[in-house]
Amino acid sequence: MTRVQQESCAFMRCQLIYVNESQQIQIESLKALIAEHKLPIVLETEQSIEKLTQKRRQQLSQTSTQPILLLDDKNALSWLSNGLSVAPEWDKLQRRIVSAGRKSELLLQAAKITSDSKVIDATAGFGHDSLILASTGAQVVMLEQQPLMAMLLLVEQQRMSTVANWQKLMSRLQIIYTDALSYFASVNSAPISESNRAVDVVYLDPMFPEDSYQDSKTGKGAKVGKHMQALHQLAHPPTLDEEKQLLQSALAVVGYNEQTSGRVVVKRPQFAPQLAHQSPNECWHNEAVRFDGYFVS
Repeated sequence: MTRVQQESCAFMRCQLIYVNESQQIQIESLKALIAEHKLPIVLETEQSIEKLTQKRRQQLSQTSTQPILLLDDKNALSWLSNGLSVAPEWDKLQRRIVSAGRKSELLLQAAKITSDSKVIDATAGFGHDSLILASTGAQVVMLEQQPLMAMLLLVEQQRMSTVANWQKLMSRLQIIYTDALSYFASVNSAPISESNRAVDVVYLDPMFPEDSYQDSKTGKGAKVGKHMQALHQLAHPPTLDEEKQLLQSALAVVGYNEQTSGRVVVKRPQFAPQLAHQSPNECWHNEAVRFDGYFVS
């Protein structure tokens, strides 16, 4: 399957493969979550007779024309992308989240947020960066316009909310299925109030061409992990005009905060061009990744 296809009616049909009949409760819970958040997803369920070996997963990936979800014998939900099972797997970030700080996380150096901050992660993806942002105590609104990804995020938040030492962190995350520009417009049209706090930081991690991860001259750069490979199945990089609109709209959101200065932080591969070809006010980088900061005062 070269690219996940959505139907013209805007509903995405997904094949959900489960392993035993006792999982009907989990399946109904998943359907309820989809309905609650108005996700345009239709699940077509099928119990697997064969073992879901790696060979079987590859076969499913090659023959299916629609996204495949797997519910394994531990009731873990994943998306089968190019034969690999991918999921947010937030619990695997526990050590990093516990030790997260400005010394260890470039993102936090760039964002400069506190427990009083409100952040919009406008391109949530698998949510890993949102967790780092929320580790500071900040409130993080996670926007995801791909229904499949939004569903995986909501399922993961629901799962981790049952784990005692993750509950406070989960309560600081709000996952919304929407596109960034629509949400930015709604923020700018609503008055600032106690229930609608001003936004301090907008974080953008838009898709970029797969060859952006390496230096065109030396060939050096970061390897693309399975999560990023999967995201490339769902989304195309924005055009230059779309990049300009995204950056301008994000700046307008943080500029709407009259009490303090705001900023937009953009994540890029180290060798990728600047978003919308706009020079940032400041940059933070290592050998693999770069964070460009655009300030509004």
